[in-house]
Amino acid sequence: MKDTHEVYAVKVAGVKRNLRLFEVKPGLRIAILNILGDTKLVEASAKALAKKFKTQKLKYDALVTAEAKSIPLVHALAVVTKKPYVILRKTYKGYMGDAVKTETLSITTGAPQTLYLDEKDRALIDGKKVILVDDVISTGSTLQGMRMLMESAGAKVVAESAIFTEGERAQWENVIALGHLPLFTS
Repeated sequence: MKDTHEVYAVKVAGVKRNLRLFEVKPGLRIAILNILGDTKLVEASAKALAKKFKTQKLKYDALVTAEAKSIPLVHALAVVTKKPYVILRKTYKGYMGDAVKTETLSITTGAPQTLYLDEKDRALIDGKKVILVDDVISTGSTLQGMRMLMESAGAKVVAESAIFTEGERAQWENVIALGHLPLFTS
């Protein structure tokens, strides 16, 4: 079956991909990056981000991301950097104990979502320096939720990173990213 959807071509960390354009609201489309199952892109991106961390001489103890699409990226980064990682969950499970939570709004789903930091992971990052990791930073709401959770947990955010930033480029000038995606309006 031939894909007839409009796409946006990108090259990141030496890997080319055609990202499908998806309408998030009338008159606004975004290029969808789905790294789940894309081992080549994930590993290349992790190596490229780790190199940027090293070039900037970042001192950090752990990597932090929100589930779910950026989990392969943070795992690959952990392998390359030899640092532990923490996943902020979107649903609470009883075994998570005394978890910390915050609410955020996702551009992809358009709905509020809650992020939870597991009690076990709180102990791992308390008093530590962390780098926040995401696949794409667009509105910044997930990033804001991650920042709030880190503050509540006693961790210090030393950098924010993503494969791509999206939208207003100037807004993301401090994010360590491998590329930037435009918004598509009609």
